[in-house]
Amino acid sequence: MLTLFLTGAATVVLIMLLLWLLGIRQRNFSYVDIGWSANFVVLALIYGFMGEGDVTRRILICGMFALWGTRLALHLATRIVGHPEEGRYVQLRAQWGKRGAAGNLNLKFLGFFQFQSLLNVVLSLPMLLAVMNSTTRLHWLEVAGCLVWLAGLTGESTADAQLKQFKNNPANKGKVCDVGLWGWSRHPNYFFEWVIWIGYALFVLASPLGWLCLGLPVLMLHFLINVTGIKATEEQAVRSKGEAYRSYQRRVSAFIPLPPKKERV
Repeated sequence: MLTLFLTGAATVVLIMLLLWLLGIRQRNFSYVDIGWSANFVVLALIYGFMGEGDVTRRILICGMFALWGTRLALHLATRIVGHPEEGRYVQLRAQWGKRGAAGNLNLKFLGFFQFQSLLNVVLSLPMLLAVMNSTTRLHWLEVAGCLVWLAGLTGESTADAQLKQFKNNPANKGKVCDVGLWGWSRHPNYFFEWVIWIGYALFVLASPLGWLCLGLPVLMLHFLINVTGIKATEEQAVRSKGEAYRSYQRRVSAFIPLPPKKERV
């Protein structure tokens, strides 16, 4: 297992290093988002082929990670490749560039990129443990994990499709998307992303040491709400859309999909 872990870790560290260099060249550090998603696909291939556990289980868990990672990476690529740097990274560039030269700024982003590779390794622990499980019969927890994962992937894909359709309508330029799932949650994509990680945690509970992964959905929830997800996204949305977004905040739940409130006049 250690060899498998080290192989995966070294690979994603190298990928993030190359994307960091691309970010410097293109003056666009948004590529880190594509890399973070795609790295799970890479780890799924490494763990799937090198794992020593039951083949059916390997195909299931690695397929789940690979399908989710591929969909998310492609979705992000359409927003990032050929487009200006996303507002969150423009803001980070402004904050980190206040002190020191450009080289210091680039080193801070190198640390940021490699922190994402560390997260890749830590968050892929359910897959690593599951591919080493040699039990031939699937456990009910694994079946439940697959169903929860499927619900999360369906919800996340639906939310992304609704947002894309809204943005593709010229009449909605500058407006806040509050249709479909976005009328029940300001971040339905993040909510269903969290559901996906609950599915992974359920799946690996049937494998030896699977309990070690119980904290991963909590860790993901922290990042989705307080770090790179809702907090940063909402700050950028308020900067760009002002009162329209503040009104949206007053009416619609931040995370868990709930019926919208009627705003007081």
